[in-house]
Amino acid sequence: MAKKDDRVSITLKCTECGEENYLTSKNKKANPDRLEKMKYCPRCQKKTLHKEKKK
Repeated sequence: MAKKDDRVSITLKCTECGEENYLTSKNKKANPDRLEKMKYCPRCQKKTLHKEKKK
């Protein structure tokens, strides 16, 4: 079972307009790569690819 300390907060950023739309968390040990998801962007008004923002 994963410890609560393994989770980190991340921000998802739209690849088309650069808007930071979503806050979420992920397990760094299980998913060391950057997260990419298709999400709705209210600024673009369509589903676009959102990538994990650099810290």
